[in-house]
Amino acid sequence: MKRRELLGGAAAAALAAAAPGVEAQSVRELRIGISQYPATLHPLIDSMAAKSYVLGATHRPFTAFGPDWRPRTYLATEQPSFANGRAVREPSPEGGQGVATTWTIREGARWGDGTPVTTRDVVFTWEVGRHPKTGVASLESFRRIHRIEVVDERTFILHDSRLTYQYDLLDLQLLPEHLERPIFARDPATYRNRTLYVTRPTEPGLWLGPYRVAEVVPGAHIRLERNPTFWGSRPFFDQVLIRTVENTAALEAHLLAGAIDMVDGGLSLSLDQALAFERRHGDRFIVRYQPGLVYEHIELLLDNPHLARLEVRWALLHALDRELLVRKLFAGKQPVAHANVHPLDAVYDPDVPKYPFDPERAVQLLQRAGYRRGADGVWVDPQGRRLSLVLMTTAGNRTRELVQQVLQGMWRRVGIEVTIRNEPARVFFGETVTRRRFRAMALFAWISAPENVPRSTLHCEEIPSEANGWSGQNFTGYCNPEMDELLDAIERELDFEQRKRLWSRLQRLYAEELPALPLYFRVNPHIWPRWLEGVEPTGHQAPTTLGIEHWRRREA
Repeated sequence: MKRRELLGGAAAAALAAAAPGVEAQSVRELRIGISQYPATLHPLIDSMAAKSYVLGATHRPFTAFGPDWRPRTYLATEQPSFANGRAVREPSPEGGQGVATTWTIREGARWGDGTPVTTRDVVFTWEVGRHPKTGVASLESFRRIHRIEVVDERTFILHDSRLTYQYDLLDLQLLPEHLERPIFARDPATYRNRTLYVTRPTEPGLWLGPYRVAEVVPGAHIRLERNPTFWGSRPFFDQVLIRTVENTAALEAHLLAGAIDMVDGGLSLSLDQALAFERRHGDRFIVRYQPGLVYEHIELLLDNPHLARLEVRWALLHALDRELLVRKLFAGKQPVAHANVHPLDAVYDPDVPKYPFDPERAVQLLQRAGYRRGADGVWVDPQGRRLSLVLMTTAGNRTRELVQQVLQGMWRRVGIEVTIRNEPARVFFGETVTRRRFRAMALFAWISAPENVPRSTLHCEEIPSEANGWSGQNFTGYCNPEMDELLDAIERELDFEQRKRLWSRLQRLYAEELPALPLYFRVNPHIWPRWLEGVEPTGHQAPTTLGIEHWRRREA
């Protein structure tokens, strides 16, 4: 509590005193606060909300879901379909059906140095993405594209070995072939550390959004400037400063002191902070509570001998009163998660197995697994190992650190010892989680798109390792042939009702096996000044900044 009072009171006053020119600042600069700093700005390597937020302003995918949860074209001229002839079924080299989709890059699309965006960039990005040593976040999605047929400078045909219900979506973030190919060709295995996105991120030719990166101060801020080569609407703001304040109480202090103008929901204040903030400052700011596909959970390292036992995973969840957690910490505004699919998603199954708060059941499950109470009350397994687990999350995130303490106390009451150890977000996500270096449990959120198949987090082939260049996002090490078959079947099924039945089985299997502990689905508070208009939170994986060129200062 002393830290919160210091950062919320004295820190705010100090910031105000240190920034006498705040009021005189140009109206053409927008300053945004976020609670994490990106581990990398490379579009294909690592998955982190902070990076996606920057890329939303500086990059453009071919397609992505908009704020209305419907697909929109960005870099593409139109979406392929069987009706318009841009999608054609074809035999797959793996057997069965594949699909060929024709895509055209928007006319006038240029990199930030003026170089045209062409099909050479598409082919190069594909080569980087499918190389086994690159370490991209989703290696499988690149491997499935077995051939790219170049029609001309702007048109190409993707030959996908699988026909999926999402054949018409291409959330592909291109790389500039004219800048990155020499670096990649030198040594693909070390490319992730030598790319210009790491060594020279202010190179204009890396960017193709409404803004390009002008200044990078690692761990502190990223300054964006208007991209003069952007083919879309001209942004209102000349510059955008994205400032990292990893402590959420300090983030609020910066907002009140005028050091930043707004905070983004996915990287913002905690819900209770936002509610209190709105009561005190609702006359100056708009506070938007956006429910969405943000799944707060605990990844379990299944290599850990305790967590490898299914009864232990069940016991861990039965020992938690998650209803009390969301009621006390979030005023009941964030629903308890029973599996990995949000109730707002069209494929949600409300009848998945649930784990009510039941400490006695937790004790029974541990006994069934052969555990016995030690002299200090902590359970000991048949090999004599104490049931002592390390729980990690992003340091400075007030909500997660409070949740950790509550969970630690609940587990202590049933004889499970949990130690808390946290790291800055850029280390936690950039190294510890990505390379599976956490010893037992990692608390964070997955952000997904509507009906997004969790292949990269649940498929056996998506477990990161040194051998595959740390590709994939299956950080738990979960591997189940039935889950793999379900993931494959869902992707292939074009009929929604049939697909929904497969989704139900996936959710049930997930809830039965618990590769992760579901906690709750987040409601993200977005806060911006009343003079700002055009901001549209999405509630899903696509960042709010995908619409940043439409943000404007409201006229008086």
